[in-house]
Amino acid sequence: MPKHPGLYEPRSLRPTIADLYDNPPLNETLTISGWIRTRRSTKAVSFAEITDGSTLRSLQVVLPHDKISRERIEAELHTGASLTITGQLVPTPDRPQPFELQAQAYTLLGSADPETYPLQKKAHSLEFLREIAHLRVRTRTYQAVFRIRHGVSLAIHQFFHERGFVYVHTPILTPSDCEGAGQLFQVITTEDPDPTAFFGRPAYLTVSGQLDAEILTMGLGRVYTFGPTFRAEPSHTPRHLAEFWMIEPEMAFFDLEDTMNLAEDLLKSLIRYVLRHYADELAFLTERYDPDLLARLESVKESVFLRLSYAEAIDILQKSGREFAYAPVWGTDLQAEHERYLVETYAQRPVIVYNYPRDIKAFYMRQNDDGKTVAAFDVLFPGIGEVIGGSQREERLDRLEAEMQRRHMNLTAYQAYLDTRRFGTVPHSGFGLGLERFLLFVTGLTNVRDVIPFFRAAGQMA
Repeated sequence: MPKHPGLYEPRSLRPTIADLYDNPPLNETLTISGWIRTRRSTKAVSFAEITDGSTLRSLQVVLPHDKISRERIEAELHTGASLTITGQLVPTPDRPQPFELQAQAYTLLGSADPETYPLQKKAHSLEFLREIAHLRVRTRTYQAVFRIRHGVSLAIHQFFHERGFVYVHTPILTPSDCEGAGQLFQVITTEDPDPTAFFGRPAYLTVSGQLDAEILTMGLGRVYTFGPTFRAEPSHTPRHLAEFWMIEPEMAFFDLEDTMNLAEDLLKSLIRYVLRHYADELAFLTERYDPDLLARLESVKESVFLRLSYAEAIDILQKSGREFAYAPVWGTDLQAEHERYLVETYAQRPVIVYNYPRDIKAFYMRQNDDGKTVAAFDVLFPGIGEVIGGSQREERLDRLEAEMQRRHMNLTAYQAYLDTRRFGTVPHSGFGLGLERFLLFVTGLTNVRDVIPFFRAAGQMA
């Protein structure tokens, strides 16, 4: 009889290679499944390096020719082939790996023709791997990146849960443009190209869950969304995607300073989590792609982010003595070259720039008393530029409606949003963290197409 009647008793799972490294059952007979990374043969034995996706580490398998014929091994076991192997795990104290599997038998699950399987070399360029995005997860690079992506996603949920936030799901289909930028994907049915036929009005893929999250925060207090967002921006730069993931918290009763504090705490918490749990992946990425990666992560997690008003930032740039391609002028947005100077040369640590000019920011940002700026902020990271953008939201109905009218917006389309100011309005704030931008920072890679499993960008759909 089970110890807890009525409760589900989970079955034990077949061990993974990660399990073997965590708690090796030395001298026991076991069965492992995986893919062949490399294979070589001598007169008496063949050696295969096996990976199963559970860890960056591989398992060396020894296939003795007196038990398994060399002819069969060389005919079947090519790079990329999948198999199940039964054998004894034995210690190897005199070799680089701590143990190896002495195979007794194997079953070929899936072959991989060496004439056509494109991943024959140990190292391929990232440009080449983007051309075969459906196969690139077989490489150590993308196994490392996507495992870190998983860990960052988990740590995001933990961070907000521990601080009393409610995870909410906001619509992907929306009738309005949150940012006012107009770079939207419109949705129609295949049967009827009329954009109003299905919903009765035009529908778009969302550029942000913020406006809906603001509505939910008025009853739940602190909420966050974590989902896909879409921008129809015809850009081909390494920092732009048409489909990407955003983390967007909204907090009732938070002012601008509260929100900047939360943003800084979130970023440091995520970096600490990756450093603590993904040492193997970071070591591989540091060795292969960015020799400064580990040092940079350690530095940022211990630093105090420098906070500068927009006016201070412009003054610093104007007095820098640098000749920028775009002159830093009050009232214009900061360019990538400006952000990099502030972070990498002037501060030599992350920078938070706040109180931006009203005319270059979104309609929903709270107007400051000077009438020229809004309580908005951006977090700038070395090598990346903006990684978080946020603001205190304009909670005063009259100010919000006047700003929307000034921008010639259709107030009728925003009545639900305006009702949050009409009935029981409160000061509130929020921000957006682009997951892919942040992953560039923690992996040391330089193209957002390399930190998302399947990329969608102008002219590209992997």
